[in-house]
Amino acid sequence: MNLELIRKQIDQVDQELVSLLEKRMALVEQVVAFKKSSGKPVFDSKREEAIFEEVRSLIKNDQYQESIVSTFSDILKHSRHYQDKNIK
Repeated sequence: MNLELIRKQIDQVDQELVSLLEKRMALVEQVVAFKKSSGKPVFDSKREEAIFEEVRSLIKNDQYQESIVSTFSDILKHSRHYQDKNIK
């Protein structure tokens, strides 16, 4: 096992994650515009629970479930914060 090689692979995955997170935030910008014009609240518990259910269903290795769901919880928390900050 070569630690440097593994770390380079992790760095590549991190680059992909950053790109995907930027794409997600660009879509959140559109959500902000919609919610601002429609008066819809930032927090939608049904939507978030649906996201968590979908995430759980996509995880193939059960031992990663807690970590991945927790990561998505953080993503949603930061998305709500961004929306709160930009809707006002």
